[in-house]
Amino acid sequence: MPEINPAVLVWARESAGLTVAKAAKSLALGGTKSSPEEALLQYEQGRKAVSRALLTKMASTYRRPLLVFYLPKPPASAEKGEDFRTVPEEIRLESKGSLDALVRDIFLRKELIKDVLQDIEEAQPKEYVKSINPELSVQDAATKLSSIINFDLNSFRKCAKPEDAFSYLRKLVENIGTFVLLIGNLGSHHTNIPVEAFRGFALADEIAPIIVINDQDAPAARSFTLLHELTHILLGATGLSGSRAESRIERYCNDVASFILLPAGEIEAFEWPVDNEELLVRAVSQRARNINVSGSMVAYRLYSAGIITIEVWNNVSEKLRRLWLMHKAAQKEDREDGSGPSYYVVKRHKVGGAVIDLVNRTMREGVLTATKAGKMLGVKPANVYNLIGI
Repeated sequence: MPEINPAVLVWARESAGLTVAKAAKSLALGGTKSSPEEALLQYEQGRKAVSRALLTKMASTYRRPLLVFYLPKPPASAEKGEDFRTVPEEIRLESKGSLDALVRDIFLRKELIKDVLQDIEEAQPKEYVKSINPELSVQDAATKLSSIINFDLNSFRKCAKPEDAFSYLRKLVENIGTFVLLIGNLGSHHTNIPVEAFRGFALADEIAPIIVINDQDAPAARSFTLLHELTHILLGATGLSGSRAESRIERYCNDVASFILLPAGEIEAFEWPVDNEELLVRAVSQRARNINVSGSMVAYRLYSAGIITIEVWNNVSEKLRRLWLMHKAAQKEDREDGSGPSYYVVKRHKVGGAVIDLVNRTMREGVLTATKAGKMLGVKPANVYNLIGI
């Protein structure tokens, strides 16, 4: 068996976001003569040769192809864009491996989409990518973005529920050539990535811009995230976004998105019970339901307008988050009877109409194989035909 470079073992573990202790436990190492940590360090420090069986287990635990472990040295870091998130270090570490895998997958899909667009001569640069900078006022940026996608606030608010409002907005964004995906794991609920770790991802490619929204988040929050990530694309700022916005770019994108959904003047026109947090939570929730957005976004606009302090905003947002989690748990119990939409209906919704349409057209024309189509759609090749309806 070829010799394994210990540095590759260390790289694979660290890039998966695992400490020595957690990796050793997952690999079931250790015994009477050594602790799990010491057993793993023997391999990582080159004091003991790695068996084929252990390499196979490492490949599964670290979510890497087996062949990667035979590289002569750790590979160079792949392009991932910037990390605009502000998250606790523990959450950052725990989610690192999953997020790295997700971002690698999105970059791969982007390249496949670009190749297909070039093959059918539709690889036209999108003029709106990198069309603004943070020096543009929030109001002007909000106006420009709304104009680019032809957004109508009344149409958005007339939708029966937040899911319908998001579908309306998503179609507008996909109509201008940006692909919108709902992804919150690596293919199964066992790999769910919490919203606390990432809320959205924007890939500001001029030919095939892509937005990813964490589908673990509340449906009412997705429209805001979509506009937030689209602002990233207008800025040309590829990267991950989180729940908290402490960087300049994140605050700017938050402000643009919230101004579109709740314009200046509206938030000030209401009488808010700012002296009573319980009443404020109720008022915020009610207003949010009326306009198809999340309560957290309404609370953010109250904060950005100077009506409440950052402490009150954080408190209200946390209470709203707990209410959502309780609602989500109740919905899960209701679905345990096995009812609900089919796998293909759910998958089509998550992949989005733009990718489905592109795959459908190019497969019918013989441009795209089922294997590449599966990678673009995030499914096995055998499932492609049922997914796209051919």
